[in-house]
Amino acid sequence: MTNPQTPPAMPQVHILRVEKGWLAVDKPCGISVHNDPGQDLVSVLFQKIGSDPLLMDQLGIPSSFKVQPVHRLDRETGGVILLSVNDKALQEISTLFVKGLVKKRYTALVHGNFISKDESAEYQVWDFPLSKTAGGRNNPAGEGKRVPCRTRYKILEQSPHYALLDVEPVTGRKHQIRRHAKLSGHPVTGDTRYGSARSIEYLRTQKSFTGLGLHCRQLEFTLPEDKTCFCIESKNPLTEIFQLMKGDGPIS
Repeated sequence: MTNPQTPPAMPQVHILRVEKGWLAVDKPCGISVHNDPGQDLVSVLFQKIGSDPLLMDQLGIPSSFKVQPVHRLDRETGGVILLSVNDKALQEISTLFVKGLVKKRYTALVHGNFISKDESAEYQVWDFPLSKTAGGRNNPAGEGKRVPCRTRYKILEQSPHYALLDVEPVTGRKHQIRRHAKLSGHPVTGDTRYGSARSIEYLRTQKSFTGLGLHCRQLEFTLPEDKTCFCIESKNPLTEIFQLMKGDGPIS
């Protein structure tokens, strides 16, 4: 008799902050937010919260509740994400995202070098217009009407083949950072949608780099009701990204 297939292990998700009605977690890369029932982030957190009376009390919820993402992160992108457990928190915080009142900061490892490292505190800007549709490696700007989009970035460090960036999307188009990086000639490392197939194969086989070099490092926002300011930072050490950077050596 064939043994039943063992169900896949639930991903480990670290909680960063708990407030009445919502929580912030460190999303692992490779896990969908809500499109993989039973294995996605919403499913994992529903089980985690439902089995922890103390956590339920901290969130201020009864025995019946639902977990809803306040915003989105791509499956491939890890980092800070906010989720609500009631409709009030969902509406209040999602409105901040819609109005552009949430400051988002990412760490990105991209291909290639920039002409010079900007030693000042000023950010540089990618402002390629993008369509609503996501596009792909052959047309990252996307099909149809394109609208102005802005991404601020600062070069933190460079190696012979890569650059480590501090990135802040000012607008919020789908895949904005990944598309802007591709249009600038510096695609994000490990990006199977916008990077070249050759680079993906090289990173996987020669460098054992299988993720995406993009991580939501920080979210900062103020809740309008009580004017409380939150600055939530990821605790992920980004070991894979920094190992790839270190293994590439210094610029000669």
